[in-house]
Amino acid sequence: MYLIPIAWIYVTLMMAVAEATNTNGTLLGALVTFVLYGLLPVGLVLYFMATPARRRARQAAEAVEAQKVGAPAEFAPAIEPAPLPHSNQPDEGSLASADPVASVRKVP
Repeated sequence: MYLIPIAWIYVTLMMAVAEATNTNGTLLGALVTFVLYGLLPVGLVLYFMATPARRRARQAAEAVEAQKVGAPAEFAPAIEPAPLPHSNQPDEGSLASADPVASVRKVP
């Protein structure tokens, strides 16, 4: 999961080093390059990727707190149920049949 952000930080670090060592480059330009091209985008991506995990942790903590207080089950926060297992039966889990052969219509 962290391989791409680490690689991108490395690339932007090398960009910053190239800018700092260039004859027309400055250390301030290298710092701005590293922060605006590297740290800021990677930080945002990692924050957005962790949003579902934070939501699940918050819901689990609220459910535990509701059980400690003794609140009725209908007032406890809803935790998403596990997905239904895949089935080839058309009535299982109210999903369409996964039959690969289409039904044939008879000509009247």
